Parts: sequence; C-alpha cells; structure tokens
Amino acid sequence: MCGIVGYVGRRAAAPVLLEALKRLEYRGYDSAGACTLWEGRLLVKKDKGKVEEIEERLRLSELPGNVGVGHTRWATHGEPSRRNAHPHLDSKGEVAVVHNGIIENYLELRKFLEGKGYTFVSETDTEVIPNLISYHLQKGASFAEAVRRACARLKGSFALGILCTREPAKVIGVRKESPLVVGVGRGEMLFSSDLPALLRFTRKVLPLHEREMVELTAEGMRISSLDTGKTVRRSPTTVRWTLQMAEKMGYPHFMLKEIFEQPVAVRETLRSDPVMLKKLAEEMERADRIYLVGCGTSYHAALVGKNLLLRLAGLHAEAVLSSEFWESCQPRKGDFMLAITQSGETADTLKAVRLAKEEGVRLVSLVNVVGSTITRESDLTCYIHAGPEISVVATKSFTSQLAYLLRLALLLSSKRVNLAGLPGMMETVLKQLQPRVKKLAPQYRSVEDVYLISRGIGYPIALEGALKLKEVAYIHAEAMAGGELKHGTLALIEEGTPVIALVPPGEAGSRMLSNIEEVRARGARVIGIAFDKLHGVETFTLPPAEEIFFPLLSVIPLQLLAYYLAVERGCDPDRPRHLAKSVTVE
Repeated sequence: MCGIVGYVGRRAAAPVLLEALKRLEYRGYDSAGACTLWEGRLLVKKDKGKVEEIEERLRLSELPGNVGVGHTRWATHGEPSRRNAHPHLDSKGEVAVVHNGIIENYLELRKFLEGKGYTFVSETDTEVIPNLISYHLQKGASFAEAVRRACARLKGSFALGILCTREPAKVIGVRKESPLVVGVGRGEMLFSSDLPALLRFTRKVLPLHEREMVELTAEGMRISSLDTGKTVRRSPTTVRWTLQMAEKMGYPHFMLKEIFEQPVAVRETLRSDPVMLKKLAEEMERADRIYLVGCGTSYHAALVGKNLLLRLAGLHAEAVLSSEFWESCQPRKGDFMLAITQSGETADTLKAVRLAKEEGVRLVSLVNVVGSTITRESDLTCYIHAGPEISVVATKSFTSQLAYLLRLALLLSSKRVNLAGLPGMMETVLKQLQPRVKKLAPQYRSVEDVYLISRGIGYPIALEGALKLKEVAYIHAEAMAGGELKHGTLALIEEGTPVIALVPPGEAGSRMLSNIEEVRARGARVIGIAFDKLHGVETFTLPPAEEIFFPLLSVIPLQLLAYYLAVERGCDPDRPRHLAKSVTVE
C-alpha cells in the first residue's frame, strides 16, 4: 500500500522522483523519502510527514544525480518516523531499497544477517532486503544476480526499487504480488507503483508481470524472470489516460473532482466493449453457481449487482467479501466468479481469485486499471474505463461498476431500458443537490453518530454512504436494512440523532415510510433521499427514473455529504488517516 518510483536518464532524478511521489501519495502518506546515486555515493533524504512538508524541510528535489528511487509510506512494520521511512540502505552503504509490500520472514532473515555482521537501524521488515542483497554482492554476485538471489529468500509480497553503487547507471525494479509499471521515455526510463506517477513523463508503459525483474538504464530495459533469469520480450503499450485527467483541474480536492466526473465516467462505461460484455453474460449463463466478490466499495457494488441480476434476469448470485470467500464458500468446477476491483491489485480479492482458480472456477474480472495483476489471472477481463481515480476513496469507479453491472443484468434479461439518459440524470443530481448538500453540511459538523437506513436495492447504497462518512469525515456511521431497526438499533435513536433514509420506489420504498416514522417518533432528525418529496422530512429529491437507476443516483448526495462534512471537520478527504488507495496487503 506504499508507493515506489525509480528513474534513470539524462535529467536530474530528484525532481522527477518528487513529482512522481506527489502523484503516488494516495497510496500512503505517513512518511516519504528519496535516494540518488552521485559520484559513487548513495544520498538519502527522508522523514515523517507528507511529501510537500518533507520537500519544504529537506529539499528532496535538490539531491544530485541522474538515477534514483523514491517512496511514500503507509506504515505496516514500525511507526511513522524518519528512521522507519524509506529508502533503506544496507549497513555497508552500497545498496538502497524502496519497498511496497510485506516480508513475512523478515525476523528470520534479520537474525541470519546479524549473525553475518550486518546491523539494523529501523523497525521495518524492509531493511533486511538491502542487507540481503549486500550479502550476495559480497559473495561475488553481480548486482542483478544478487537481487535475484535475495528475492528467492523473501517470503511475502513486494515491489522493489533498488540502487547499487557498483552499477551507478542502473536502477532495478522487482515485482511479486505488488504492482509495478515501467514507463518508456526518450533517453530516460522509469517505473512506478501506478500509472498517474508516470503520465507527466510518458504514456508508453509496460506493466511487469508476476515474479519479473526489470533492469533500467537511460538507453533501455531488460526484463527477466525472477526465477530463471531468462529474458522476457514484451512491447510497451500507449495508455489512454492523460496527465490532464490526473490533475485537480481547479477543484480543491480530487474527491470532489471525481464526484463531478461521474457522468462522464459512466458514459464511458456504457460505451465499453459490448463483445466482452456478451462474453461475460455467456459465462454467467453457463455457470452452476455465481459469486460476485469484492472488498469495501467494490463489495457494495457486488451487492447491487446481485440484486439487479435476480430482479432483471432471474439469476441467483452470491455477493461475498473477498476476505471471507474461503471461509464462507466452497467453490468447485463449474462455478463462476466475477471479481470486482478498481485497482486490480487488492490483496484479499487476488487471494480469493487464486483460491477459486485452484478449484477450477471460471474467473472474469471487472476492473479499472489496465494491465493490473488481476487482469493477468483472469480468464476474461472487462474494463469500466472510469479513468484515473486519485482520491483514496472510491466514487466514480463505484458508479461505473454499477453502470456495468446494470448493463450486464439488462443484457441477460428480456427487459429493454434505454441507458443513454443516465449520465444526464447524474448531471442533474449534481447540479441541483450539490449547493443544498454544501449548505447542509455545517449543521452536522459536530455529530459523532449517523444512521443510514434503506431496503431492497437501496440497502447497499446505505452501506456505501456509511463507509464514505467513516472514511473521510471520521464519523461513526451505521447502515442497516430498515426492517432491522426494531431488532436493536432503535434503542440508540434519541432526540436529534441524524438518520439518513434512502427510499427507493416500489414496495421497498413503501415499507421504508414506516421505518422513517419509527425513528421520527423517537426524535430523530431525518434526511430523505427519494424520487418524490417525503412528508415532514428534508428530502433530496432525485430526477424521475426507473427503480434500477436508484443506486446510481442516490449515492451522489451521500458522496457529497461525506466530502463537505470532511471539509467542515478539517479533514483531508483525499488522504484519510490510516487508509491507502490500493490495499496490497491482507
């Protein structure tokens, strides 16, 4: 869940590293650092804090040299501090490493290396890596071979960026279960944990595959198998994403920008490859059992997908949290899994995928990031084409997932619905409700508990709204099906308790009216989200639409409320505490 970058070329490396780290900070922002190689020495600047703060204090950008690595951290081993920040050097000062992932056997390796005279200064698992590489260098191995031998002894997940004083014009990248993308420039080469960090410098990219190593020089690259050392030949591709797409474009935060990008993102999703959609539908129709698997927001999309598939196509699917898949399911040959993930790198989802494939389950992934790990493990990949999502919290990727699942359910059904007007409806919601939500937020800035209730197709959106409030505004928010209120939660409702009620049309919405009266009778302050004005309740009214559009429209005011509450409470909605964008560890 950290971000790493490496550079070698003709220009000064440090400004490139700094620019890339700013674009990787959504992957972790408790500390950061950079290392360049200059006149035979490794030069390091690193500290606790955000990239901009560290640059102001230490001037990372002034490190000399044309080759370097950088890192922005989300702490797993060791508290955020200068000594635990990356890069880490070996005790001989020959090797520098930045690392995304977890080394599971680091205590065993540390004990071995200490026995060989190596010393350690941090609490991190990462520090064993440069020392282990150094150990193999002392045994006579070349830089690349020392890296290969060291990696053979590491257990866990890792993407690595490595410098060595013995080969000062080279930087090595390694990938095992954590993402790494190579960028091909003119007279310069880069690698990074994610595409946005590369877009200022190139759009020609090549994602490393599992257990591959890349050696970069200013003239080019050599990719090889981490296990055999054999050269791998593969050509880069040109990505559609542009630097402009990854910029704030005048918005104060990426989260707000991406909320407003949802109509465009959904429009792109609705235009995505119909051939792949048809193949996905055919896979589902052949399956004995269907699993929709995801984490967090993607799991909420799976819940909506389950509802739509049953409601429209009569298909029974099970929505499962990726982290609970193996404990709660018994997959077998003939079953089908749709793995839903924005990044394509989520560790729990990848684990569920691998466990299912071992049992002969057919796998299709619904993903945003092209070339991500899950795309190479899938029998079929369907892209939502939401564009780069920089904010840690998912907004436009969620509604794009919903749009794709809606297309799928309609294709499998006999129902004919024109989806072309959906982006326009979303634009209307944004235009009409954004000013009202912004005005409302200050009234709730001091609340510590919020309850969200809904039924049917609205219940997963209540879950998503609660997640957003927790993620960015740090408010305890609990979502529940309206019918569950009387089974315990009503005991917590008192005078002034905020309750957000999502009221879909149809029978579920009719039953929700009784639930609203239950909480109002106990003094709750109710905010309604519905297609029609609710009696006696402040209502965010959505434009008239079919019931199946309710999830895509009703989530927007919840996203906006979470955003404006975060701002009111002095929180950074792009950098929620303790969280990172791509969860690459279990």
